[in-house]
Amino acid sequence: MTGTNIQLVVFDIAGTTVKDNGNVADAFIYALHQFGYTVPLAEVNLIMGYKKPIAISMMLEKFYPGEMEKNPALVEDIHDVFIDIMVSFYETDTALQPMLNAEYVFSQLQSHNIKVALNTGFSKKITDTILKRLGWNCTTLIDFVISSDEVENGRPSPEMIQAIMKATGITDPAFVAKVGDTEVDILERRNAGCGLVISVSTGAYSRNQLIAFTPDAVIDDISELPLILNSAVLAK
Repeated sequence: MTGTNIQLVVFDIAGTTVKDNGNVADAFIYALHQFGYTVPLAEVNLIMGYKKPIAISMMLEKFYPGEMEKNPALVEDIHDVFIDIMVSFYETDTALQPMLNAEYVFSQLQSHNIKVALNTGFSKKITDTILKRLGWNCTTLIDFVISSDEVENGRPSPEMIQAIMKATGITDPAFVAKVGDTEVDILERRNAGCGLVISVSTGAYSRNQLIAFTPDAVIDDISELPLILNSAVLAK
């Protein structure tokens, strides 16, 4: 495996570049519970990374079939509660911080002319709250950020990656690497035709769960990424 041609790395946010101690899944479960729906944590973890209205629909369809037909506004109403919970959490959580070594890796990539982008299953309102709290809304370490509600279709659709490529001037998806902590990150890469997909075991999925979906590599710390992309490029 070689990363000599990689020109852009697209990172997930929660669980990949920003610490998540299960807070996203907890908020997701709580939002559903507010409307009388109970879903298992293990099932919620499996759909982390999806555009959140889609994830809500998936859980309702699996555990409460017919509910969405009875109330067409149900998914949007649950999602609104989820957004409010997450915005409040990210505005006030004293433990909110980048994943260890994330900013160092961003810097290393950029120093070798590799662009850095973030994409996420969050809505822009949540994403903007995180970026502001971390100071990432005005940093030069990140070249572009996109949220799932800024395209018609979120993961596993390639639309977010395609929008990032357009914004950063990358014309060939073979020059793009995707880094994330869920199955849907891997599916997104395949649909977009990216050259590499690297999974990190710091989020919703364990190392063994990620291995089952056959990414190009699984790492336990984001600091391992530069060596995987290519020591010939990054260790000059």
